[in-house]
Amino acid sequence: MEERKGIIFDMDGTVWDSSENVAKAWTVKIKEAGFDKSVTQDDIKSVMGKPMDVIADTLFTYTKKGKQRNALREACENYENDYLREHGGTLYPDVFETWEKLKKNGYHLYIVSNCQAGYIEAFLEYFKVPWGDPSCLIEDIECYGNNFLQKDENIKLMAERNKLTKACYVGDIQSDYDATAKAGLLFIHAKYGFGTINVPVPEIEKFSDLTKVVKEVLK
Repeated sequence: MEERKGIIFDMDGTVWDSSENVAKAWTVKIKEAGFDKSVTQDDIKSVMGKPMDVIADTLFTYTKKGKQRNALREACENYENDYLREHGGTLYPDVFETWEKLKKNGYHLYIVSNCQAGYIEAFLEYFKVPWGDPSCLIEDIECYGNNFLQKDENIKLMAERNKLTKACYVGDIQSDYDATAKAGLLFIHAKYGFGTINVPVPEIEKFSDLTKVVKEVLK
């Protein structure tokens, strides 16, 4: 079998930080829905990486669980995608340069996130990143909002769907590590992101460190 080494990336806290613009977008929709409430950048950071229904249960406690909460969540998700497609977020340094180097070195690159459908696409469209087939920088993407699978299931699905013989996940918070371990893949901690990991794992201090670290992880 041909060796296929893949690197699967988390989004928030790993590739970029969209929390400021997500907070702005959500606050617009919350107020449009008639609630005298708002969300802050810190609020968004505190729930980054969790499935969208969990985020809504955490941040929208002033709504009635069920139709009302779901409607507000969906409104926020949809507007967030539109807003980020136009305004983007804060990209961590050297992401695209590092992706290009990894691609040239023969690694296949993917994104898996717990986000809503359309979020990853908004990122890719804003930065005009080619994706969707083996010739592209990012070959494949998957998220909770597409299939309602948990992150470990989507990480495993990504590796299997693309016939990877060796693969690792790059993420920043404990739940990323837990999901990766459950999926049976190797893990690299984006130490500059939003969280810490409670066991020793390979780590990167900055995104560009990946070119060296991944050689050891996927050797």
